[in-house]
Amino acid sequence: MTRSHLHFLLNGENVTLSDVRPDETLLDFLRLRRSLKGTKEGCAEGDCGACTVLVGRLSGGNLVYEGVNSCIRFTGSLDGCHVVTIEHLRGTDGGLHPVQQAMVDFHGSQCGFCTPGFVMSLYGLWMREPNPADATIEKALQGNLCRCTGYEAIMRAARAVSHYGEAGRDPLVSERAEIIARLKAMRDGKRVEIGAGKERFVVPASLDDLAAVVETEPNARVVSGSTDVGLWVTKHFRDISPVVFIGGLDELRQVSEADDVITIGAGVSYTDAYAALAGRIPALRPLLDRIGGDQVRNMGTIGGNIANGSPIGDTPPPLIALGAELTLRKGDARRTIKLEDFFIDYGKQDRAAGEFVEALHVPVPEDGMLFAVHKITKRRDEDITAVLGAFHLRIEGGSVVSARIAYGGMAAIPKRALAVEAKLVGQPWTVETVEAAMMAFESDYQPISDMRASGDYRMIVARNLLMRVFLESEGETAHVARYEVAR
Repeated sequence: MTRSHLHFLLNGENVTLSDVRPDETLLDFLRLRRSLKGTKEGCAEGDCGACTVLVGRLSGGNLVYEGVNSCIRFTGSLDGCHVVTIEHLRGTDGGLHPVQQAMVDFHGSQCGFCTPGFVMSLYGLWMREPNPADATIEKALQGNLCRCTGYEAIMRAARAVSHYGEAGRDPLVSERAEIIARLKAMRDGKRVEIGAGKERFVVPASLDDLAAVVETEPNARVVSGSTDVGLWVTKHFRDISPVVFIGGLDELRQVSEADDVITIGAGVSYTDAYAALAGRIPALRPLLDRIGGDQVRNMGTIGGNIANGSPIGDTPPPLIALGAELTLRKGDARRTIKLEDFFIDYGKQDRAAGEFVEALHVPVPEDGMLFAVHKITKRRDEDITAVLGAFHLRIEGGSVVSARIAYGGMAAIPKRALAVEAKLVGQPWTVETVEAAMMAFESDYQPISDMRASGDYRMIVARNLLMRVFLESEGETAHVARYEVAR
């Protein structure tokens, strides 16, 4: 059962589309086809947030609205969703929306170019948390850049929004039952197939349907959040068709835990994985908080971060250090492998034709294990990794019993530091042992120089991160002094 058109809601309107290319972005659809010019193009790569809109999706019978970067979100991925743009905002009295009025009164806008994106991000936050703490506001605005206003005025506006209205009376809340009913009516259980040749895409009806599609068309591009593939189109002008959009498959968006192993479907976003991973493995919390901005975390998936095989992906090193496994599926057949074995060489993974990543299995560290993750970038927020180190060690009786250490940014793939591990295991957990292990990094890695860091810098950082883990594990203040004496 197939159909040749998309169904979604745009603000208050039902949209049916059959003339859509696989590489058409939501931003282009809004501005060029619907003349909704409030949504801006700034960077066209998901960095600046000027293009932020809300996308509502059904999740477990509920309707969840999330801010997304429309510049890298593909129109073909919107089947069964509700797109909300700045033009749809209104107050209960027909005037300005509370977020807009707060921005006006607290002078949160100057040139105004970035303002719609800020308003939409704050709108999404206000519906989730009507009275957010400053840290929550700052996190919600990580993906929105402003060059001229200064963020303090925007922060003041964000703190004051609830003085202008009640989130419970917002139209997206009061009309939610109606919107849910309209979206459910669009769920007909049919596969969507649109276009032909180099302008073809498919939206599978189910997980089994996805398996059938990918097995039949092994060269198809499987796209979930498009936080990487979107840039292939907007920056590299690459042909990505045929495309299989999987973001709407609920079966791939499940998170569960059994026997201290967290299972994450390949379509689970960073946002949806956050509670389970950060809650059960606290060392992952700071890392997840620094992956892109809120819009990227809402769109991007951990499965996609793994499947694209990037040597600077943020999640593979800590997951490898934890001993995570990957389930791959082809048709009805499944196999499970160690995540570290999935990465073979640059751009090459252990994935057969017609096979796709279905799920990830992450062991929770046992009590007493030392687990740490450190990401090094040029700027703190919303930046791509230069070096990322993950450390999973068991220290008993003052000695290293086991060690799993993995790095990103140091090789053509996310890779374990096996020589460094060998220098640590069986040795006392001391400055001298760590210094000896630091010299083994050259046996594991020969990092390259690029725009993010030089090879020499990467090697120094990798060594120093191991020492940092030691100092922090022993009590940093005392051992920094001790390390200086030892040198």
